[in-house]
Amino acid sequence: MSKALFDTIRDIKGSPLTQADVDAVNAALSGTPGRVVSKAGLALIKSFEGLSLKAYPDPATGGEPITIGYGHTGGVKLGTVWTQAQADNALADDVSRFANGVAKLIGDAPTTQGQYDAMVSLSYNVGLGNFGSSTLLKKHKAGDHAGAAAEFARWNKAAGKIMAGLTRRRAAEAAMYRGEA
Repeated sequence: MSKALFDTIRDIKGSPLTQADVDAVNAALSGTPGRVVSKAGLALIKSFEGLSLKAYPDPATGGEPITIGYGHTGGVKLGTVWTQAQADNALADDVSRFANGVAKLIGDAPTTQGQYDAMVSLSYNVGLGNFGSSTLLKKHKAGDHAGAAAEFARWNKAAGKIMAGLTRRRAAEAAMYRGEA
């Protein structure tokens, strides 16, 4: 069904669809219209996830989860090698999934683009389940944006260890959330 739908939209538009067009249609179909990660949000995710075309073990545990591409996990085995196109496609799919999940979790709470992008980046890294039960989300939905921004710093550990990279990422996400990035 979706191929036919996108073909029809492409015909109506009279030109190829951009990734933003596809994301907007997917958001509308999922009941979360208007919630699309910006270029700055995507750049933040890519900058901290990095790119590896060869699967590698989690740096904190030395094991699971096995990761490839731009932080893609799930069904990945050591020794797997991807092309750039596979990494780009997985990133688009993963970001869309997390963006839709965050949009559903924040509901109709007033949210700036920077706040949304920062929360998508956080959930991309810690998972929607963890984000969904977080104090950060509760504070955001309650309108306590200063309190929510302060919560990012709490998510700087992996396997119980403070990680310098996560500390830097959380500072960047908090700055984006506050509208400083």
